[in-house]
Amino acid sequence: MSRVCELTGKKAMVGNNVSHAMNKTKRKFNVNLIKKRFFLPEEDKWVTLKVSTSALKTINKVGITAVIKEAKSKGFLK
Repeated sequence: MSRVCELTGKKAMVGNNVSHAMNKTKRKFNVNLIKKRFFLPEEDKWVTLKVSTSALKTINKVGITAVIKEAKSKGFLK
């Protein structure tokens, strides 16, 4: 499985390690992902999603149903 948030579409970024002598080597900035189960009351079922921690904060703020509805409209979730 790729390291991509299922709700926001966040994925790894590419950048440089820069040494004190200004030598640059490629590196990856991975997304902070966690696997979490959510209960959907209108469908009366549990759903397991791989979400970024920033998406988890959004879920706590506006609710899982609103976030899933927005992710479906943007095409991140089927």
